[in-house]
Amino acid sequence: MALHVLRHSLPRCASAILLVLVAPLFAADAPFTENFEKATVGKLPENTMVLSGDFVVAEEGGAKFLELPGSPLDTFGLLFGPTQAGDVTASGRFFGTKQGRKFPAFGLSVGGVSGYRMEMSGGKKTLELLKGDESRTSVPFEWQSGVWTHLKLQLKKTATGCMVQGKAWADGSPEPEKWQITLEEKTPPPAGRAAIWGAPYAGTPIRYDDLQVGP
Repeated sequence: MALHVLRHSLPRCASAILLVLVAPLFAADAPFTENFEKATVGKLPENTMVLSGDFVVAEEGGAKFLELPGSPLDTFGLLFGPTQAGDVTASGRFFGTKQGRKFPAFGLSVGGVSGYRMEMSGGKKTLELLKGDESRTSVPFEWQSGVWTHLKLQLKKTATGCMVQGKAWADGSPEPEKWQITLEEKTPPPAGRAAIWGAPYAGTPIRYDDLQVGP
């Protein structure tokens, strides 16, 4: 109500400037979602930023998704959503296939490029939590080739620092009630954008869909 009254008490140009300044504050507090259904095939949504890799919106069977090609063989990343500080939860669906004895790896992170990342490694059969590129802890995880996999990552502020928790499950299965992997740190939670990661070690594309991030 206060914003409504203030807006109508200002000249038109000042009112427009006020809306431009206030709108990002509301956007940062609201959950962000991207399912690529309104995205243009062959391009990227404006709310994403490529760190490295040839990510592009693709379509198959009427469904759209983000795709990372199967070559070159390296680790690539893409930022999405607004900058978040403090408590934050991010999630998404990931799809990859193995080829012989070669497996992909993919992940989800919060807190910016050097923040906390949960990575699923098909070759190592693990879920792993990293700070930047440094591995902190891991747990066993049986990944299914050719099946969409859900990843969910939570970062929370604690009295002594922060806590990172993650879980993963196959599409069609219920979400696990408990977090499968946990890391406690004695540093405050970093601020930054969420990101997806991919390492197409199998030489096959990695797909991403239903990205979400919010406080």
